[in-house]
Amino acid sequence: MPFVLSPDLTGSPWFSNLVLPALIFFARTLDMTLSTMRITFIAQGRTFLAPFFGFFESFIWLLIIGQVLQHLNNPLCAFAYAGGFAAGNSVGLYLERRLAVGNQVIRIITTGSAVGLASALRNAGVGVTVVDGEGSEGPVKILFSLVRRRDVKSMLALVRGQDPSAFYSIADVRQAVDRVYPALRAGSASPWSRILRRSQRKAK
Repeated sequence: MPFVLSPDLTGSPWFSNLVLPALIFFARTLDMTLSTMRITFIAQGRTFLAPFFGFFESFIWLLIIGQVLQHLNNPLCAFAYAGGFAAGNSVGLYLERRLAVGNQVIRIITTGSAVGLASALRNAGVGVTVVDGEGSEGPVKILFSLVRRRDVKSMLALVRGQDPSAFYSIADVRQAVDRVYPALRAGSASPWSRILRRSQRKAK
């Protein structure tokens, strides 16, 4: 049975023109935030968190779409629905960046002293693999390193300090074993971060 608001409420102009659109907007924002996080967890192979978020995402969506269909003659509801969709994407991406869960591989290409750069990274606790390469202007060194996402900024700052002309690219990593994690960022992990790490271990 669909969720239905009381006729006494829906007949009120202030409710139809203010409260209901606001409820739809915030519910849709929450729905899309969960959707964005769910997609991220799927990409990272977190088989526990992805369906957990998906359940609440679909439940909220059913409540929202029921109200929108009941009030199709109210354009404010349609605008609130579309606005919540856009806002939810932004909020979801913001939270995903703030949580910075998962791992990333950084590829650094340099024509300078790879020995000095690799030594600086290893002194910071970062595992580095160095290989020879050939660029458009001659021989280069390619450094590969696997780091936690929350440590990427600190590592790149170290790279730029050692070799400002170095080229680098970053890619997400779904799974890795025998990782050497850097000690670039101090502080204990939050409970939420510990939950995310446990969910990743279960996915392996």
